[in-house]
Amino acid sequence: MSETFAATAGQLAGLAGRFLGWRPDEFWNATPAELAAILLPVSGPGAAPLGRSDLARMMEHDND
Repeated sequence: MSETFAATAGQLAGLAGRFLGWRPDEFWNATPAELAAILLPVSGPGAAPLGRSDLARMMEHDND
């Protein structure tokens, strides 16, 4: 992947704002583990993390 950290972090900050209702300071004060814990499915141990296709589907739904 050729994206820079800043570009990727900016995208994640936007998604956190859109889907979690986080303001920028809430995103930047969260740890990666906290963000992952919020985005992981609640279906139990060994559950797969949020995948690209799921994220893309969520983003498409948000644009409707």
